[in-house]
Amino acid sequence: MSSPFIKPRQPAVGFVLITLVLDALGFALIVPIVPALVLQLSGLGASGASLWVGILLAATATMQFIGAPILGGLSDRFGRRPVLLLSVGGMGLSYVLLAWAPSLA
Repeated sequence: MSSPFIKPRQPAVGFVLITLVLDALGFALIVPIVPALVLQLSGLGASGASLWVGILLAATATMQFIGAPILGGLSDRFGRRPVLLLSVGGMGLSYVLLAWAPSLA
C-alpha cells in the first residue's frame, strides 16, 4: 500500500542513457585515432601496425565480453549508479593514459 505523501522513486533511465552516450562517444572518437597512434608509437609499417590495431580492438571486445557480467553482478550488489560512475571514471582515465602513452606497451 502506497502513501499519498511518498512518491515512488523514478528509474534512472536518463542517467543510464547519458552514460551510454558517453561510452559510445568515447569509443567513436578513439577508434579512428588508434591506427595513427599505433603507427607513430610502434615504428612499424602499415601491415605491422594493422596487426596491432586488430589485436587492440580484439582485446577491447574480449574484455567487454568478460567484464559485462562482472559489472552486472556488481551493480546488482551495490546499485547501478556507483558502478556506472566508477566505470565511466575508469574509462576516462584509460583515455587520458592512451593520450599520454610514450610507447605502444
